[in-house]
Amino acid sequence: MTSAEPDGDGNHEPAETSSVGPASRTGRARRTRIVAGGRSWFAIGFALGLGATLAWLTVQTVLEVGSLLTLLLLSMFLALALEPVVAWLNRHRLRRGWAVLLVLLVLLAFFAGFLALVVPPVTDEVNALVKAVPGWLKQLHDHNSTLGKFEDRYHVVAKVKQQFSNGGAAGLAGGLLGAGRLVVGAVTSAVVVIVVTVYVMAFLPSLKAFCLRFVAARKRPHARAVTDEILNRVGRYMLGNVVTSVIAGLATFVWCAVTDVPYPAALGVFIALMDLIPIVGTTIGGLVVSLVALSVSLPVALATAGFYVAFRVAEDYLIVPRVMRFAVDVHPLVTVVGVLLGGALLGIVGALVAIPAAVAIGLILDEHVFSRTDAS
Repeated sequence: MTSAEPDGDGNHEPAETSSVGPASRTGRARRTRIVAGGRSWFAIGFALGLGATLAWLTVQTVLEVGSLLTLLLLSMFLALALEPVVAWLNRHRLRRGWAVLLVLLVLLAFFAGFLALVVPPVTDEVNALVKAVPGWLKQLHDHNSTLGKFEDRYHVVAKVKQQFSNGGAAGLAGGLLGAGRLVVGAVTSAVVVIVVTVYVMAFLPSLKAFCLRFVAARKRPHARAVTDEILNRVGRYMLGNVVTSVIAGLATFVWCAVTDVPYPAALGVFIALMDLIPIVGTTIGGLVVSLVALSVSLPVALATAGFYVAFRVAEDYLIVPRVMRFAVDVHPLVTVVGVLLGGALLGIVGALVAIPAAVAIGLILDEHVFSRTDAS
């Protein structure tokens, strides 16, 4: 419809008005999208779902290969711990490949010497045990002997036979199979660690140069200096760990020689090797030595157990913190807390690399954080 409006001469002219019906309004309506930040909600939801799926797959993959990553971490630590020895040989005009081979041969010779000390007494004890079994079986049927009276009271033989008839043989076979798998897995893990360690030791300069390429060229010399200092302190940490292990081995040798516990040299080397494992190494070794001391007498075994409890306390709170503070300049509290946290996160491997990780973090903080805060 139109309406008349007066013009300048007083005449009325029709004014244009738009009359749009429902049909034409629908035809002219534009299709709109609900947008957020220029993107549709569908695209945002798809991206979030895809990101969550990839994150879940990443976590599952890390969990699946967690044991392998732990072995690789252990290999890297061993290679870095042996790097000062290889570098020292390299500085004395021995090529890196030959230096790595020499270090490997020395370690193999040490391991062979340990086996030469341990295998003969273990073989003797096993042979003595095998020879004693027929006598024990004969005593079980002798009602006047101690074992015979024990059998008459508790009927051990009858219970064992009943256990085997009720499917105990299958359980024993399953246990033996599981033990076999455990041994095979341990051997495989040891081979992986040795091979990766040798490769990392041989190609460590190339790996270090490759990693430094991710740093800007103007910051690369400073990053190289910090990296070398970290590697130096890791080597000193390993040296300090060896010193504490030697102390534990010598203490075991002296104790066993004084108390007439058999095989003092073999037990001393065994404790020195076990002491390289933080947290549980000395405890397991002390338990083994206490069981061996049972061959002397029960009071000697109890005294040996008490000796290792006291030595463990002294090692954890006196020897290790002082040696590590001298070797890597780490506060004793950081040493104890770092070992506990590393052991809780990654077990033995975590406890082993806890102090070097604390050293590296401390150096990075000193160079890149504290230097800026102190200058501001």
